[in-house]
Amino acid sequence: MPGHFITFEGGEGAGKSTQIARLKTYLESMGKSVVVTREPGGSPGAEKIRSMLLSGEARDLGPRGEAMLFAAARADHVDSTIKPALERGDWVLCDRYADSTRVYQGEAGVDIDYLKLLETAAVAGVRPELTILIDVPAKIGLSRVAQRSQSDNSGGPDRFEGDAIAVHERRRQMFLDLAKEEAYRFEVIDGSQDQDRVTTAVQEAVRENFGSDLTHASDKNARTGESSG
Repeated sequence: MPGHFITFEGGEGAGKSTQIARLKTYLESMGKSVVVTREPGGSPGAEKIRSMLLSGEARDLGPRGEAMLFAAARADHVDSTIKPALERGDWVLCDRYADSTRVYQGEAGVDIDYLKLLETAAVAGVRPELTILIDVPAKIGLSRVAQRSQSDNSGGPDRFEGDAIAVHERRRQMFLDLAKEEAYRFEVIDGSQDQDRVTTAVQEAVRENFGSDLTHASDKNARTGESSG
């Protein structure tokens, strides 16, 4: 497909939303068409499932049942949002994707082979070219979540934000382990540093991975005109 697919992963309070918004602005400054989306959610059907998962309504289904709901939401998201955007040639920036299911439901005890089967069915071959893991210690991330909840009156932590700090730390380590296993597509960035430094690191990772595809459209046209003249 002519578009490019970048996912952002990390624990709670990692700062993914901020960095996705900044990368969107950066790419658009070079004339790129950008679609920002999220998981769970990102399409009408998936958003309905999102409300069930994050509210805790699906907790009684157990980790395997929740994993199946995440897969159902992802399948709709891929079919309705991600794949059409990539086929148009857009850059797709997604806040969480299949790696989060591997980590969150994997930490909860769901067998990895079961998760991989669900993932294969849900993504239908649509996998990220680059995954940016913004890594922060759980204590820092949860502090940010608490501050955010107070400032926006969101009603407190969601189904996963409210887990014990030891659970958050295990998830953090699982993300880091996954990044080592699949280093060909992961860039790990220290999310505890100043946001501007994180932004610089994100942009550098994108430039390193996509190179000439980041050239501004007007620059490409200018070079084409020069060579043809």
